[in-house]
Amino acid sequence: MSRERISAICRALPGAQLSDPWGGGHDAWKVGGKMFACIGAVTPGVSVKTDSIGTAELLVEAGVARRAPYFHKSWVNLPFDAADDVLKHRLAESHRLVVQSLPKKVQLALK
Repeated sequence: MSRERISAICRALPGAQLSDPWGGGHDAWKVGGKMFACIGAVTPGVSVKTDSIGTAELLVEAGVARRAPYFHKSWVNLPFDAADDVLKHRLAESHRLVVQSLPKKVQLALK
C-alpha cells in the first residue's frame, strides 16, 4: 500500500521515472537521471531532498520527518503514514529542486 501511494504521487510528476539502481527492491524515482525520491528495501518511508540542511533539521525537529540514512544531510525520510498533503508537497518540492539543477535543455524537454 505505501509504495503504491508514493508511486502514484511520483508518477504524476513531469519526467519522473522509476528505477532500482542497487537491486534488492529499492524504488528510486528520478527525473533527468537524478534521484528525487527513494524508498529503501529496509527503512520504512520515502527519502526526499530538501533545499538545505537547515530545512531538513527543521522538519526533523518538528517531527514531520527523520534523518534519511545514507543520504546527504539535506535529505529527510518521511514516514509512510505522513499526511497526504505533506507527502505531495515534499515529493513535488524535491522534484522541483532536482529539475532546477538540470541543464536548461533537459528542463525544456520535460515541459
